[in-house]
Amino acid sequence: MVFDPKLLTPYLQAIENKYAGGIATEHSHRPALQNLVEAAGVVATNEPRRIECGAPDFVVSQGVVTIGYIEAKDIGKSLDEVEKSEQLKRYRNSLTNLILTNYLEFRWYVDGEHRLSARLGMVTKDNKVKRDKAGTEAVAQLMTSFLSHQAQGVGTPKELAQRMARLAHMIRGLIVNAFEKETESGSLHAQLSAFRDNLIPDLSVEQFADMYAQTIAYGLFAACCTNPTGKDFTRQKAAYLLPKTNPFLRKLFNHIAGPDLDDRIAWLVDDLAQLLAQADMEAILKDFGKRTAKEDPVVHFYETFLAAYDPKVREMRGVYYTPEPVVSYIVRSIDYLLKTHFNKPQGLADDNTLILDPATGTATFLYMVINEIRQAFAGQEGMWNDYVAGKLLKRIFGFELLMAPYAIAHLKLGLLLQETGYQFQTDQRLGIYLTNTLDEAFKHAETLFAQWISEEANAAAEIKKDAIMVVLGNPPYSGISANASVRSVTDLKTSKTKKNLPG
Repeated sequence: MVFDPKLLTPYLQAIENKYAGGIATEHSHRPALQNLVEAAGVVATNEPRRIECGAPDFVVSQGVVTIGYIEAKDIGKSLDEVEKSEQLKRYRNSLTNLILTNYLEFRWYVDGEHRLSARLGMVTKDNKVKRDKAGTEAVAQLMTSFLSHQAQGVGTPKELAQRMARLAHMIRGLIVNAFEKETESGSLHAQLSAFRDNLIPDLSVEQFADMYAQTIAYGLFAACCTNPTGKDFTRQKAAYLLPKTNPFLRKLFNHIAGPDLDDRIAWLVDDLAQLLAQADMEAILKDFGKRTAKEDPVVHFYETFLAAYDPKVREMRGVYYTPEPVVSYIVRSIDYLLKTHFNKPQGLADDNTLILDPATGTATFLYMVINEIRQAFAGQEGMWNDYVAGKLLKRIFGFELLMAPYAIAHLKLGLLLQETGYQFQTDQRLGIYLTNTLDEAFKHAETLFAQWISEEANAAAEIKKDAIMVVLGNPPYSGISANASVRSVTDLKTSKTKKNLPG
């Protein structure tokens, strides 16, 4: 796309006319900038409700594809100073293709890197604009580069995790801002109340926004994993593509990120979906569900995401991977003890032995349990599919309090079972539940959204009533709890409260 320098003549005239009056603000010049961009054959959306929640001034798109963003400041405003602001740092960190302008000077950034600068002129003390003779061609070249830019598709798990994290971080900020500007009867307030009543009583607004953003990010990712070609992948289609092995996430995602998603947030969620649609998912998923050397690719992806998303969240939630040799030793030891001390000659493969990881995280322990049981079927692989459907999935369970590792656990075990040749039945779910392990009470909900959360918690509560034979995992202790409910203190009877960690 080539930007015609002639389009800048009427634009400059409009800017000069407004500025000469002496009462113009940065908002006064937005129509002229919008007309300039749209004269190139694209759409420049300027939505005040989005802007007040943290969106750039213009989203530039062509059809359903976002080209880039423009942030405009008042004429005469130093862009050097604006570059130092937290707002611009956030935009540069999250948005791939961005222009910063004060209507006369233009700066173009790609993936946060300053690529080009150009200036149409400068303001004088008598409220006039002194034009730069070479500026027209330079700005036209910059606009051509901006409008022609195509985000490079990602082809490695690390790069995708980092770019997903940057967008999810900004989505979290938008949700906090939208919550603060919403009335108490608004949908975000109702959803926060539902999570507090049925899952985490002391959930803060910031933690809610964190859960919300990661649900969107991993919901989109899990949906895209079922559509690895990325063809026609959109946020609207994601809810239908989510694995049926996780019915709760399907309902939740469709409610918070489906067709009715708040427009103040939707524009950036669509950007995240566009990133996934352009990614080489076949290359990214090449080793998912497998182990390469001693590294779990799914967990490594999750850790990379959190490190880029917010290192403080990673530290607070205790998201650190248990080394595979440790997990393997514990699982093999349990199998040995069942055989030698508990009259279970089949060990973990015993049909009547219920197994629970109460702080399952990304399900590393359950992954290893399934692998250990699979080895017992060496030479009898033809029996595996019926065994998984009739025996295995009915007795392996995991509880998790945090949404992101919960989604990852479902994805990870689903990929493992597919790799072993298991064919999931239409209505079959995995036994990973989003629940507070320390809460035994059954929930009763009034709203549909709260009902989904309570149904998940109540299904987990039924499992807690069963005779669990094996409880395994890695629920370490910390002086700072990520689950500081009354029960976590009274039940554990210790000054150190439990922190939920991934396996």
